Amino acid sequence: MRAQSHKMTVSIDEHTSHLMQLRAFYNQLDEAGITIEKLSREKRDEYQLKAINVTLEHIWNNNAFYRAALEEAGFKQPSIDNLGQLASVPLLKKDVIRGDKSKLLCVDPKEIGQVHLTSGTSGKPIYTSYTLADQYVYDLLPKYLELFPESDSDIAAIALPYEFALPGLGFQRLFQFAFGTAILSLGKGGYMAPIDKSLELMKEYQATVLVTTPSYAALLAEESGRFGIELGRDICLRRIVLTGEGCSNTFRQRLEKWWGCEVSFFYGSTECGVIAVECKEHKGYHLMDGHVKVEIIDPQTEAPLGYNDTGEIVVTTLLREGMPMVRYRSGDIGYLQKSQCSCGITMDVLHLRGRMENMLTLDGNEYSPFLLEHFLMEIPEVSLWYHFIVNNDRLKIEAEPFRTALTDEQLAAKVRKHMLDRLGIDCDVEIKRALPRTFGKATRIYMQ
Repeated sequence: MRAQSHKMTVSIDEHTSHLMQLRAFYNQLDEAGITIEKLSREKRDEYQLKAINVTLEHIWNNNAFYRAALEEAGFKQPSIDNLGQLASVPLLKKDVIRGDKSKLLCVDPKEIGQVHLTSGTSGKPIYTSYTLADQYVYDLLPKYLELFPESDSDIAAIALPYEFALPGLGFQRLFQFAFGTAILSLGKGGYMAPIDKSLELMKEYQATVLVTTPSYAALLAEESGRFGIELGRDICLRRIVLTGEGCSNTFRQRLEKWWGCEVSFFYGSTECGVIAVECKEHKGYHLMDGHVKVEIIDPQTEAPLGYNDTGEIVVTTLLREGMPMVRYRSGDIGYLQKSQCSCGITMDVLHLRGRMENMLTLDGNEYSPFLLEHFLMEIPEVSLWYHFIVNNDRLKIEAEPFRTALTDEQLAAKVRKHMLDRLGIDCDVEIKRALPRTFGKATRIYMQ
């Protein structure tokens, strides 16, 4: 087995935790020369059941909110007999914990090593507290050698926010401590990290991996020419990892062509950390079963759904002592399939369909914005910058032209016909020459 280097180690003096008993499982995997990625379903289910019960006992003993919720649901003791019984554990809703920094805290406040919070764009922020052991010991226990081929010979450029949220520092810890990879901490366009300096740093140090959002990968690519940097010659990436925003496969393929390298999707959140990651086959996200247990529920009835049924993604963290998330309603939509992937990874495959609040209703039918983007990006004369505007169930597309001799009227007609032919959607189209760029999360959906 190719060994993951874990170049740096951290010892937490006199530290004990409910999670210590799970370390034996990973020690056994290491000794056997395998990872959880290719473990049998039976063995993986055994681990997840144990990890869930360890977590339930931890929150029962250390958090009044969680314990009250479990007791109200009829629990006399903090355990389940099988994974099917997880559905009897109360769901955790965002609105319950928004703006409350201690409601889910399961350790003494002095044990907190770092605090992250969500942007709060949908309301008050959600605070997530980590112990040092959460960050530097338990988060690194599961190894995913197929999903993360990086090593100490790579140079990873992290173009994600380092302020407040988890992604920037989370990826930095992963690459440094798991792989011994050198880090270029680019951030996302702050006053200390303008685009020209970011590109120059990637060129100077010959970055091999870029971790960023889809929109920022597009922005870096289009700005590279303005600063005299040729992608594929001056910057020769081996891989781009996209996170923080969803996008379609066609958007990803456009980025692959532009940057000249593989582009992979990573799905996670500030609240739950890593959730699922694409393999080299790019046919969905493999669940990170060492870190989380993922369910799909009907968003209206809250009943659990089976394979291939689309619903809301619910996440339970398995390796958290500071602030575990138990059956957390993510607000994201997707469905699960049993893995039959040629990569050999046996962990189930998640297919994302976007966020619940971004689903578009057109003529009484509901559409994922990723689906609409997929077909829009099939038109090579349309750039990676666009808006979907919905008014009274009618779709208007604002699109920017890309390297085309077509007039605005001709391109608008082409877009309108393509969307009608491919999706059966009759929409209005306006071609705009300069749609706004952003260093934050790209806003592409507007409801009027």
